[in-house]
Amino acid sequence: MLWITRFSGFFSAAMAVIVLSPSLQSFPPAAAIRSSPSPIFRKAPVVFNNGDECLSSGGVCNPSLVHVAITLDVEYLRGSIAAVNSILQHSICPESVFFHFIVVSEETNLLESLVRSIFPGLKFNIYDFAPETVRGLISSSVRQALEQPLNYARNYLADLLEPCVSRVIYLDSDLVVVDDIAKLWKTSLGSRIIGAPEYCHANFTKYFTGGFWSEERFSGAFRGRKPCYFNTGVMVIDLKKWRRGGYTKRIEKWMEIQRTERIYDLGSLPPFLLVFAGHVAPISHRWNQHGLGGDNVRGSCRDLHPGPVSLLHWSGSGKPWIRLDSKRPCPLDALWTPYDLYRHSH
Repeated sequence: MLWITRFSGFFSAAMAVIVLSPSLQSFPPAAAIRSSPSPIFRKAPVVFNNGDECLSSGGVCNPSLVHVAITLDVEYLRGSIAAVNSILQHSICPESVFFHFIVVSEETNLLESLVRSIFPGLKFNIYDFAPETVRGLISSSVRQALEQPLNYARNYLADLLEPCVSRVIYLDSDLVVVDDIAKLWKTSLGSRIIGAPEYCHANFTKYFTGGFWSEERFSGAFRGRKPCYFNTGVMVIDLKKWRRGGYTKRIEKWMEIQRTERIYDLGSLPPFLLVFAGHVAPISHRWNQHGLGGDNVRGSCRDLHPGPVSLLHWSGSGKPWIRLDSKRPCPLDALWTPYDLYRHSH
């Protein structure tokens, strides 16, 4: 866990170390990973074992497990591997964390083999996500990366994961966890379907078009609610309640409306806001220090908010591995590098 109050001096030094380090090679394209996956990442430096205080973990249906879902694809793979590494490093009971990796079908065997080579003994399953599931529902966004089908896989976790998995933590690929993930897992959702850090000071109206707000048939969706912005890159989801309430269909309904009415501009986030905003179990902001990737266009550098930090999230267009390899890092990118297992990054 980190406690951030004053950090300008530390990050100035960190920036100097990064700039003066040996040449960093760019993350290889998908073709290079497919042709030679094994040399690209180093094996995790330690074996992650449970302490004496941890319960027996067992298979995927064991009730003592912490379930974490992350997407895997060759473009963001370096980020996903760093995220997994960070979770394991800070878990008191790492063998009790079960990972659910969502992949597009044609990359299943490749990515499963790669994960096993990096993290021997890791508990995980791979789930095929067919792009056709959402391709007809996706509309253009402010950034092309937000239009990728895998970005919508979080909508289908209740269908993809085993029925015995009743709760899951969903995490984006561009983050690192610096605290014990079990603390987030134990969050009480009460009667809610999802939990996430909320940001009620944010201008909520900007997430939808003027046409949305001018038409009661759309904006009326928030009647009786006090909606706040939340970032869908870190969520605790009650899958049992999700399945019972048919929430995947509710999200798809708004995506279908978007295809013809253009009620928002920002990828997979607005449908979640339409369905859940105002009905979210609040989680401490320490669990999503988001926006470190800057805005969705320029990817400018940003600072952390003061206070405790359990998770650092490079949401936005700037990703730490890209900025590091281009030798134009932001100061906070230094906090991502300890978890990077890319073979040529050190």
